[in-house]
Amino acid sequence: MTSFIKETQSIKEAVTFINAIDVNKFSRLISRIIQKLHLKGERTFSEEEEEKLQAALSLDKQALHLVLETAAFILEQAVYHSVKPASLQQQLEAVHLDPDKAEAFSQAWATAGPELVEKLKHSTFAPKKLEYVGWQLNLQMAQSSQARLKSPSAILQLGLRNEDSEMVIPLVSVLTQR
Repeated sequence: MTSFIKETQSIKEAVTFINAIDVNKFSRLISRIIQKLHLKGERTFSEEEEEKLQAALSLDKQALHLVLETAAFILEQAVYHSVKPASLQQQLEAVHLDPDKAEAFSQAWATAGPELVEKLKHSTFAPKKLEYVGWQLNLQMAQSSQARLKSPSAILQLGLRNEDSEMVIPLVSVLTQR
């Protein structure tokens, strides 16, 4: 399998910061990220929690954000590629993540990964969801001035629902051939 984790400058910087974190603290951090990853629009940590994390992990705000975003990215890629825990560990070690940190990622993925995949399968990524489709076809065969007229027209109805709303928005389009 080809690696889904490319060794970019951002990944290299994040790996440097992650390698400096205590493995027990890092394991708890990964567990929290994986628990909250399926929640769209919701932050993994509050502002207050991030300040405490900065002190606990000895990172500045920018470094902490880089670590959190990189960890979330790696887990999202693991979901997308349906990677096995052992393969995830190998790929992380290939980008120079310490073996104990790679193992922490792998263990968290083995434990909570299948549940995360199921949660993400049932969520929508688009802001609008198609609720229904309706259509009607009308065919005018003649009129007083023309005996042999074939003039089709169609009405297409689409019902869209915003992700955060119960209201269905109807869209109507009339198609005619001239």
